[in-house]
Amino acid sequence: MPVRLRPAVLDDAEALAALTRSQREHLGPWEPERPAAWFTEAGQREALEQAVREHAAGRSYAFVITDDADAICGRLTLASVVRGAGQFCSLGYWVAREATGRGVATAAVGQALQIAFDELGLHRVQAEILPHNHASRRVLEHHGFQRYGLAPQYLRIAGRWQDHELWQVLAPVEGQR
Repeated sequence: MPVRLRPAVLDDAEALAALTRSQREHLGPWEPERPAAWFTEAGQREALEQAVREHAAGRSYAFVITDDADAICGRLTLASVVRGAGQFCSLGYWVAREATGRGVATAAVGQALQIAFDELGLHRVQAEILPHNHASRRVLEHHGFQRYGLAPQYLRIAGRWQDHELWQVLAPVEGQR
C-alpha cells in the first residue's frame, strides 16, 4: 500500500472526525480518554486550528497518513519540539485498524524521520509507548530506535496512569546513511 505523509490541514476535519469515530474502539486502549466533542467535525477542526498554530510557532508538526486512494488512514505528530542545545521532538502516531499490519505505520514513521532530521534539522526523535504495544515496538525497532528507559505512570491512557517505555533514535551521522 503506497503511503503518504502530508501536513494536516483544516479541510481534514470532516474526514478525521469520521475516522476517529470509526476507530474509537480500536484506539481506546492506546489513547487518552477523549471528550465527545473530539469525535465531531467541530472538535477536529478545533484540534487542527491548534495544530496550525503550533506548526507556525515551530513547536509541533501534525500530519495525516494517507493511502493509495488519498484517504486518511492515520495521524502522526512530531510534537514538543525542543531547540537550543536539545534539538529533539516526540513522535506519536496511530493508524486505522484496517491499516495495521500492512506497513503503513512503518512507512509513515520513515517519512517523519526524514522530515525531522533532514528538514527540521533535529538531532534526536523520541517516542513513548505502552510496554504491551508490540506493534509500535516493531515499527520503532525497524527504524533503529533504542529503548533507553521506563517512565512509571507516565501518561493517563484509557482512563488510568500507565507506564511507558522510552525510545529514541539519533540523526544519522553524515555519510552513514
